Amino acid sequence: MGVLITSLCKKPGRSSLLAAMNESTAWDTTEHLLARISDGIELSNFLFIQANSSEDTGLEPPTPLPRPGQPEQQRPEPQFEFASGSEVASFFTQMNNL
Repeated sequence: MGVLITSLCKKPGRSSLLAAMNESTAWDTTEHLLARISDGIELSNFLFIQANSSEDTGLEPPTPLPRPGQPEQQRPEPQFEFASGSEVASFFTQMNNL
């Protein structure tokens, strides 16, 4: 019986058995990749707005899309540190001198 279940779990594609045994198999590889892409785009938009605004916009960092099989967790909010104007100017000066 164990050999049958092991072989069924290793088969590609979706099945009701796998979804009942492991909730994380409800999504296919494509759906997981699309969720990662969506999370990346949301984060890059957030960082773009934060970097190009003169004051704090009050926006909160985006929350990742919930994945099946992963418990809901409270993730600590990331603490972003931005470079000062003089640090940015010295960086571009060094890049210009290369």
